[in-house]
Order: sequence, then C-alpha cells, then structure tokens
Amino acid sequence: MSVFALSLNHHTAPLDLRGRFAFSPEQLSPALRGFRERLTRALPEAALLSTCNRTELYVAADPAQVRGLVAPAIDWFAQQGGVSGDQLRAHTHVLEHHEAARHAFRLASGLDSMVLGEPQILGQMKQAVREADSAGTLGTTLHQLFQRSFSVAKDVRTSTEIGAHSISM
Repeated sequence: MSVFALSLNHHTAPLDLRGRFAFSPEQLSPALRGFRERLTRALPEAALLSTCNRTELYVAADPAQVRGLVAPAIDWFAQQGGVSGDQLRAHTHVLEHHEAARHAFRLASGLDSMVLGEPQILGQMKQAVREADSAGTLGTTLHQLFQRSFSVAKDVRTSTEIGAHSISM
C-alpha cells in the first residue's frame, strides 16, 4: 500500500479558507464514508484530521491506484469546502509516501504547529484515527502509520524538552 496526504494548513492557506474545511468530530465519520463512496472502485483507506489550523486527508491504497486517486481526492475535498479544485490546489500540499509519513511524525510530535511542541494535536490525531475506524475507512496501513506517529511523538517528548514549556493555541 502507498500513502498520500492532502494538507491544508496555516503554512499554505489563509484563515478564511481553512475555516471552510473545518470538520467537527461528529462530521468526520460521515465525511469519510462519503469520500469512500465517491471512490467506490478503489476503496482506499482514509482518515481526516481537522484542527483549528489544518485539515488533512490521509489516503492509503494499492500503489497502482494512488496516482489516480490524488485528483479525485482533491476534487472531493474542494467540494467539501465549497471551492474549486484549482483554488484548493493553490493552497494544498500533496505529500506522498515517506513525505506523508514524515509529516505525520512531525505533526504528532508538535514540530509542525504554530506553537512549537503544542501537545493538543496528538489528541486530535487520535480522534481522527477513532473516527476513521468508526467510519470503516481505517485499514492496516493507516493504522500502522498513525500508531508509529504516536510512538515517535512519545519518543520526541521523552527524549527532548520540546513539551517542557508548551502552550496551546
């Protein structure tokens, strides 16, 4: 399986655009089911992370299918926020393979937050995993990616002082 992540965040998009893509925890499972229904032939694994500063869609599928899923995933994502695919592409990073994993590790560790070391994102990532599991879109690949992210975050927090004086946004 191969993984990619679509990331709309405080580095790439203005606040008003990010606000259009905010999902409450209760909206995550239905949104993921809708995403999967839209891509019925591929049946990818999917997880959706939504925080105050980012919304990210993680997708895992057969390597032969991944390239063909990026554009439909962006189009689905754009539709969720009521914007065009082109507008979303201008503000979204697509991270593939090891870049997607590295991003998830940095995110869980608090290294890609507005406030370095901010710990709240880890809980939000765990919520995203629970909601993907509830939606039936969490498979082995994404489960392993997120569990490894949580382990990396724990290692970073215990072996560095990143969280010693952290504050939350």
